[in-house]
Amino acid sequence: MTIFKEKIDEEYVTTSEAKEILVEIEAERADDEDRDLRYELARAIEHVNRFAHLDAEESRELVEELTEIEQIDLPTAVKIADLLPEDRTELRSVFAQERYSLDGDELDDVLNVVAKYA
Repeated sequence: MTIFKEKIDEEYVTTSEAKEILVEIEAERADDEDRDLRYELARAIEHVNRFAHLDAEESRELVEELTEIEQIDLPTAVKIADLLPEDRTELRSVFAQERYSLDGDELDDVLNVVAKYA
């Protein structure tokens, strides 16, 4: 017998936003006796603590500003906000799997937006 799970909702969040969510979950479950969940939650929190460079509000503002650029969709904006690329080479790596790429001026526009937050 195969069990199918239905996706109810999907939301893109930056690592900084995930950190905020995980900290809230950890606080709610501080008294929980489920050690497996506690271990996985601790590992997830360790990960976001290491890789979240902005606070949640700043990262969301950056994503919103990036999505105002015509060629950048929400998933790509979230990747850029998580990585905070410093140069064209780093930024091009974000677009490596996409079906399109940005020209030099467009890359510079994105980098200028990122520089305001980095």
